[in-house]
Amino acid sequence: MKTLSRALLPAAFLTVLTVFASCGGSSGGGAAAPAVIGFAYIANQTSGSVSAYSIASNGALAPVAGSPFAAGFGPNSVSVDAAGRFAYVVNTTLATVSAYKIAFGTGALVDVPGQQFVAGTNPLSISVDPQGRFAYVANFTSPGNVSAYTIASGTGVLTAVAGPFPAGTNPIAIAVDPTGRYVYVANFGSAGVSAFTIVAGTGALSPIAGSFLAGADSDAIAVDPLGRFVYVANFGDANVSAFAIDSGGALTAVTNSPFPARSHPQSVTVDASGRFAYVANNGDNSISAYTIDQTSGALAPVAGSPFGAGMSPTSVSVEPSGRFAYVANFGDGSISAYAIDPGTGALAALAGLPVGATASPVSIATTGVH
Repeated sequence: MKTLSRALLPAAFLTVLTVFASCGGSSGGGAAAPAVIGFAYIANQTSGSVSAYSIASNGALAPVAGSPFAAGFGPNSVSVDAAGRFAYVVNTTLATVSAYKIAFGTGALVDVPGQQFVAGTNPLSISVDPQGRFAYVANFTSPGNVSAYTIASGTGVLTAVAGPFPAGTNPIAIAVDPTGRYVYVANFGSAGVSAFTIVAGTGALSPIAGSFLAGADSDAIAVDPLGRFVYVANFGDANVSAFAIDSGGALTAVTNSPFPARSHPQSVTVDASGRFAYVANNGDNSISAYTIDQTSGALAPVAGSPFGAGMSPTSVSVEPSGRFAYVANFGDGSISAYAIDPGTGALAALAGLPVGATASPVSIATTGVH
């Protein structure tokens, strides 16, 4: 089986890390320690592992006890259900999904029984629906398709839904809209988006009619938290395509789309307020920041953008409070951390994880305290 390297294929492998959280304490006799507001999970491609970190109220990251946790070969994407109970990681080389239960209060990962679940060929991205009922995996190798699973609410065990479901050429990134009604897939080979309706009760996917073209080498996708807009990072064209979502889930290009990014954009995310978007530019070690027009969905550069990152950034995530952003830098194994200006969306660098802290990190996501 062909092995895909994140260094060679752009980052829609990125998809997702997560933050869960607990309360902070105070140091004996001293000032109170910053409260923990969540946990971050990072898929490390070359070490076959997932790193877990707590996120403090000042944005600082600290390792979770027991981290890193074993995954399969070639982990490329991580996603956590909205309730912060389970984490899922796609392993490209093994063509499997690793499943974990998140230990309450500590953020540690515990293997779910039957932990390795079969996916399609070269799975690169995973997304969990907001209600935690279903998980979806984009399988890159032709014929490209999407695997679907139901999630057992008590255990986190995955059960395959009849399928898989055909997508475009080389599906590389996947996202579920916040209403849990639609699934969107970025297709690297056919430079566009496949759109699906989620069949209520079963999790099966029904294609939405239409041709939704993006740019060359579409490789990352995000839906805004209000379910109004879809954003696609185009690796080959160095820009971001923007679409409005209609009442049936179909997409219409936003006026003046696509919007310029920097060299080789590999990840896109939208903050929880839906006001700001961030793009990791692998080719020039930077993060592009945008304000989102609340009516049209158009993107406008934030003053000071782009902002510096580490070497070859591949994934960006904003934790749910909207105060901090984190970037996984594949080239030097570091994690960049930023404070977000709540008025402008500008990024101010914080101390992140140093060079070599992780092994080829490809995916990061965040979630709040539950």
